[in-house]
Amino acid sequence: MKTITSKILIAFIAIAMLGSCSQEFLDEPQPTSGVPETVVFSSRAGVEAFISGIMRRFRGQYTSVDSAGLNSIFYARTVKGNDVIAANTWFSFDYSNDNREPTYRRTGFSWNYPYYMINQANALINGVEASTSLSAADKKELAAYGYALRGFFYHQLVLEFAPTYSAGLDFPAPPIYTETVVTGKAMSTVGEVYALIVSDLTKAVDGLTANRLGKSYINKNVANGILAQVYQVMGNKWPEAEAAAKAAYGGAPLAVLNAASYSAGFNDYSNIEWIWGSAQSTDQSNYYWGWPHAGADFTTTSYSATYFNVNFVSLFSATDVRKRFNLRSSTLPATDFRYWITNKFKFTFDADHPIIRTPEMILIEAEALYNQSKPTEAHNLLYLLQKNRDVNAVKSTNTGASLLNEILVERRKELYAEIGVEWFDAKRLRRGITRTGNHRILTPANLAPDDKKFYLKVPQAEIDANDLIDESVNANR
Repeated sequence: MKTITSKILIAFIAIAMLGSCSQEFLDEPQPTSGVPETVVFSSRAGVEAFISGIMRRFRGQYTSVDSAGLNSIFYARTVKGNDVIAANTWFSFDYSNDNREPTYRRTGFSWNYPYYMINQANALINGVEASTSLSAADKKELAAYGYALRGFFYHQLVLEFAPTYSAGLDFPAPPIYTETVVTGKAMSTVGEVYALIVSDLTKAVDGLTANRLGKSYINKNVANGILAQVYQVMGNKWPEAEAAAKAAYGGAPLAVLNAASYSAGFNDYSNIEWIWGSAQSTDQSNYYWGWPHAGADFTTTSYSATYFNVNFVSLFSATDVRKRFNLRSSTLPATDFRYWITNKFKFTFDADHPIIRTPEMILIEAEALYNQSKPTEAHNLLYLLQKNRDVNAVKSTNTGASLLNEILVERRKELYAEIGVEWFDAKRLRRGITRTGNHRILTPANLAPDDKKFYLKVPQAEIDANDLIDESVNANR
């Protein structure tokens, strides 16, 4: 059995997840074990215990299978695209791109869960910085952990509840909280949220080291990886995106790529290609809430609810190690949505979930090089990854926009069903998503460029509880 560093003896993590951010989610945390904050923040061991408690909430079980932690937000994005097909089960409303109204479970969870984690990050930052017992070095590093966590979850919030960065910085975005409070604040703007995110992640990169308690924790490499994703969305800081991506994986691609591991089940965060993963164990697990694994593995007891577009499958050559597809049944016609399945993900109760992997960073670096008018360097880096994945890969002759599209296709091939990469790219680049092939829902689920269905409405529970947000917030959403 894999082991997970467990220091939750002092952690004061609330379990309730159902209220609005201005009530339960922003209440000051209280220690469940009766240990006061003065004890928690009096030593590095106490703070690390608190951090372990926070990270445990990456694999929680909250309101339902489709609202079970970060993995469920990623998977909801995955099924909004064209490459992956969801059966009529837990994520079916996400799949139909009809899951954004203020009273819906998706909207409530995708607001409440990040705010819960942000509140814990604020408690960490403020507790560490107010401590009179920690050394200056420990305070800088441990506070940096909180900044990384806060920056990461504010990025998830603004991705879910606002148009993309380049569409306009004045659009109303979720409120900004940097303290643990019990009263709600007014909406911010996209520009204000991204300013906070960049500030937080810059502090995190500066304060963190390569050391960490385990691979499910954040270190300097992870913080750089998050920052690379943020710069990628902003689209106006490509030198910074390149530098952050290289720092995340180390800058030597072949030293951290292992094509053979692609067939190992994608469930073990010790894989050299994983920079950051959400660890599971048989006694600390999402269990059947752990998608994509619990929805994609047809070889064991699972939901068996994840299928693939025939057009997406056709993108892979026969010798590409990432071509993990099988026919669901030889009697099904290719027009049936159940035609293709994958064995990429192996489901067990201790199946870890990927969050950031080296190939993503390599491809961000390639895109950043392309956007700095360095097409040769971009193409060479892209081909290096392609050749690692397919011994028979042939370097393309693509240039210009065709080269960029090749990089984007490679991202889809590399990261399918992991983090919602197709949706992420379409949103940030202001492109639509058109359903093709054997989808069970086609045209009604299409997304136009800058479609409002790329983001969610503000939850009604938040409107009801927060005196500074009223019904008008959803008028133009």
